[in-house]
Amino acid sequence: MQRNQKNYETIPNGTLGLIAMDSCRELGEKVDKYLIKFRTERKHEHENDIAFRGYQRDSYMLETYTPRFGTGEAKGTIKSSVRGYDLFIMIDVTNYSLTYSVSGHTNHMSPDDHYQDLKRIIAAAGGKARRITVIMPFLYESRQHRRTGRESLDCALALQELTNMGVDNIITFDAHDPRVQNAIPLKGFETVQPAYQFIKGICREVKDLKIDNDHMMVISPDEGGTNRAVYLASVLGLDMGMFYKRRDYSKIVDGRNPIVAHEFLGSSVEGKDVLIIDDMISSGDSMIDVATELKKRKANRIFVIATFGLFTNGLEKFDKAVEEGIIYKVVTTNLTYQTPELLSKSYYINCDMSKYIAYIIDTLNHDTSISDLLNPYDRIESLVKKYKAGEEV
Repeated sequence: MQRNQKNYETIPNGTLGLIAMDSCRELGEKVDKYLIKFRTERKHEHENDIAFRGYQRDSYMLETYTPRFGTGEAKGTIKSSVRGYDLFIMIDVTNYSLTYSVSGHTNHMSPDDHYQDLKRIIAAAGGKARRITVIMPFLYESRQHRRTGRESLDCALALQELTNMGVDNIITFDAHDPRVQNAIPLKGFETVQPAYQFIKGICREVKDLKIDNDHMMVISPDEGGTNRAVYLASVLGLDMGMFYKRRDYSKIVDGRNPIVAHEFLGSSVEGKDVLIIDDMISSGDSMIDVATELKKRKANRIFVIATFGLFTNGLEKFDKAVEEGIIYKVVTTNLTYQTPELLSKSYYINCDMSKYIAYIIDTLNHDTSISDLLNPYDRIESLVKKYKAGEEV
């Protein structure tokens, strides 16, 4: 069954409404265009039924705003009725490019500020929406996912707070630790992997890849990311290796134990193209260290792949690593804020996730299973076959 036909079987769960917070406006507009395209092209016998009223519209985005007072306090406003709507709210909590004024001083918005604005918009809906789904690609506070000593469990608290406010489903991408969903066992929580988009992006940009066991290998930069590396290696039929971080537990620097060395476990990488895959690039130090170690072991081209390219310490280190031949390409998605500088880099491959998110929203609005969207095995296999046959992917 074609993906644009499977939704015929069920009535939409309320009128579809898409709210893209200011932090996620550009991605939200792309998603909206795909939703318009899907539903304009979709013809079926029930399109004039009352249950499908408002099904095909010029836009599914609802206008909202979160103005600030002079003290930095804020409020959330939705400019149209949401009664009976199936609301999807998109937010990027890592978008630091937005600013607001506090007593004449300019503040950059932090994840905490974005999270508060999300709660304001949910509160503005006033419980009138039929269902609320939050699409939060980078899960708020997901790096504080477990307790070590006397620490707060911020991610668990945030998830419980959102569901207590009436959120039914939370969709995130490549959660740092998916087990945080144990905090809300009776609500919907999905963590989506962009593996297909990574392979598609690389195959479109690089035309001379040899995707086989003799010429390519998948590497996890640490023990925590082993699952995603195992999945990608299994789908592509490649060997997998991993590094583990040896830390100095006698010291604490910036809230964590410093890494002493990266130790490698796996077969030889000599002469092979290597895919290093992780959930995020924060400062980038770990990725560059791992790539350097692989180059010492005579690896060929090194692709650094991450769902979220945060680049908290800037791009200079990556510029230098590419210049020195340590890294060949950097691959991330547009799920978080991308600086114009990053988009201008010749070594950067941008994987657009808007169509994928539109499929998820369209499917969920019909209360249809998204299992096939969450497991892209068949799509990756088909894409690799096309690539090997020299066809356009």
